[in-house]
Amino acid sequence: MKKLSDYLEGVKKVAITGHMSPDGDCAGSCLGLLNYLRDNYPEITAHLFLETVKDTLAYLPLFEEIRHEDSGEEYDLIILLDISAANRIAFCSDVLERTPKSLCLDHHRTNPGGFTWMYNDPEASSASEVLYRHLEPEKISLNCATCLYTGIVHDTGVFQYSCTTPETMRVAGELMSKGVDFSTIIEDSFFARTYLQNRVLGEILTESRLYFDGRVVVGGISRERRWELGVKPIDLDGVVAQLRNTIGADTAVFLYQLDGGEFKVSLRSKRIVDVSSIAAGYGGGGHIRASGFKTKGEEAEILKSILEDIAQQLGA
Repeated sequence: MKKLSDYLEGVKKVAITGHMSPDGDCAGSCLGLLNYLRDNYPEITAHLFLETVKDTLAYLPLFEEIRHEDSGEEYDLIILLDISAANRIAFCSDVLERTPKSLCLDHHRTNPGGFTWMYNDPEASSASEVLYRHLEPEKISLNCATCLYTGIVHDTGVFQYSCTTPETMRVAGELMSKGVDFSTIIEDSFFARTYLQNRVLGEILTESRLYFDGRVVVGGISRERRWELGVKPIDLDGVVAQLRNTIGADTAVFLYQLDGGEFKVSLRSKRIVDVSSIAAGYGGGGHIRASGFKTKGEEAEILKSILEDIAQQLGA
């Protein structure tokens, strides 16, 4: 395995990006890389491009430097983190096309590749853990460690999901040794919710439905209700994880309509269903126990199709 320094030889300008609707791991790994480059490669100009990141992650160092639109500049290398496929890059597709070299560091088994270089470990807990392997530990500052620890915490559900391994805990321990304020990170960025987020979560849980003798739980919210409450997609982060906590349910489905008319579908499972294979069938992707996709159509038909896919794996 190469180190990041091997890919940076002769590079003067780097673009960094992650996936659409960036979560904690995406933002943490991207900002961790930006901090690492600023700390150790001052001669390299680095810019980070992401869609809107939720305010609970605003404590991450260099958060204010995130760019939300393509400025048309030229780069020698683009580094993609937590990207399961090139079509998940959001508004940075043009940056990828005009940049001569690309490096993707990922942990999604559905990643088809197509980059100049790619290191993908589906057994890793997070993109932040994958990135850590490519860095020189002694050069990781507190700022960089804070970002990477945040990413690992979010993608492991605070070390409770099955993607957590002894290696994950070792890496987390190394980052903690840098002085990371781990308890504040977990409380304020993972568990904290606004009043509106708690209110809409309560509504979704109250109106959720069970299928296949309680082995599947489904939740959703109409576009009209979102507008009425002033709920943005970013306010719905974590809803599917709460649905997944339902006793007796192996699989959770959460879907809602975006302003453009598409439906966003999030899938989670505990032990049986491979939700990544289901998401891949709709052009999405992710992990065995956590995946998602966007699709057009009628809500009832979309849900019917998803439930049929789940039923096949459950033998229901």
